[in-house]
Amino acid sequence: MNQDHPPDPARERTVGARPRPTDAQAAVRRQDAPDPPDHGPVHQAGPRTAPLGTADAEAADARRAIHSPGQVAGGWRVGDPAGRRLFAAVGDLPLESGASLPGTTIAYQTWGRPNAARDNAVLICHALTGDAQVVGPTGPGHSTPGWWDGLIGEGRYVDPRDWYVVAANVLGGCQGTTGPSSPAPDGRPWGSRFPAITIRDQVTAEAALADVLGIDRWAAVIGGSMGGMRALEWPLLFPDRVRTAIVLASTGYATADQIAWCAPQLAAIESDPDWQGGDYYDTGRAPLQGLGIARRIAHITYRSAEELGTRFGRTVQPDATGRFAVESYLDHHAGKLAGRFDPGSYVTLTRAMNTHDLTRSRGPLPRTLQALKATLVLAAVTTDRLYPPHLTQELAEAHPAKPEVHLINSAYGHDGFLIELDQVGTLIAQSLQAGN
Repeated sequence: MNQDHPPDPARERTVGARPRPTDAQAAVRRQDAPDPPDHGPVHQAGPRTAPLGTADAEAADARRAIHSPGQVAGGWRVGDPAGRRLFAAVGDLPLESGASLPGTTIAYQTWGRPNAARDNAVLICHALTGDAQVVGPTGPGHSTPGWWDGLIGEGRYVDPRDWYVVAANVLGGCQGTTGPSSPAPDGRPWGSRFPAITIRDQVTAEAALADVLGIDRWAAVIGGSMGGMRALEWPLLFPDRVRTAIVLASTGYATADQIAWCAPQLAAIESDPDWQGGDYYDTGRAPLQGLGIARRIAHITYRSAEELGTRFGRTVQPDATGRFAVESYLDHHAGKLAGRFDPGSYVTLTRAMNTHDLTRSRGPLPRTLQALKATLVLAAVTTDRLYPPHLTQELAEAHPAKPEVHLINSAYGHDGFLIELDQVGTLIAQSLQAGN
């Protein structure tokens, strides 16, 4: 299952060969892609010597933010403005471990309306540090804009006049769904008492939300990265509730390499003195320095060596520090995440990703995928070094139908599934129409 073999060109299709988008779709293209909450802002490749302008000041602010005493964790807490969030109380949630999570709440957002047949519902699953705000501006309750702005909207790739789109903050997250920072039944934050969860538990929570919303079957479940893990588990856990699963830049199991990259991230947070065993909530201190280090490590894996080399090269910052521009870039992302995300959720969700394995308790991958009733749409980013295309090809080869692997041409590495909106949006639109 872990063999590293090259993809079979005969079964791959480059998404770059797609039909041109409509005028309406083209109108929403952005020269500067949004700042995705999951993996950070886009930086267009440019000359090695290009000045970074205000990035220097932003990096300095980031360094101060993650080293200043008295900082508290980011994320949404009860009592904050709800913004565009809706909330569903799904009761006690059974977990894969056999335990139960009492009083679970799911935060979500919707676009469009169910049709008369209630067969036009689409679930979008966010990645590690995303949330339910797929599209939309900043405002009360929302410190960041949508992480896939341009995907949903009238005349866009997923048109709410045709589709009822739902996105939920994942179980264990920090944007309104029950997680470590949420109140436990005793009124105190869960903290270290929050149970270990798996990707399957997250799907169980999303299924409970679907029950509340009266959705018996999703027309499609769409996800990239950690969201792609859930998009794969959905039709296995609930074979009759998914028509099409669209999986972007993801994998059928967490590899040793992926788990290894996660290990120093977890160590950085849990070795921060302000971690306090996970019970730092309401103490006035939070492990933001550890979270910032974790983010730096992770962000390197989200981008390609090609992009980092082209954009930054060996450029040195024009100040007295002598720091390299690429170091400033990583500082910037560390500070941004530390200001908006909860370290406890980062630990919980990272450990959940490490548990991901479609074959667990099911048998070899070909046997596991035989149980799929849903149409499987697979896409990989050409320069993704965290979830390389051969892992997607392995899924395709193990599936009875041998679906083609759509290649997203990008210099940006793993983040390409967020950045290359035309390619990814067109694939999603075509897949939705094909399954309709």
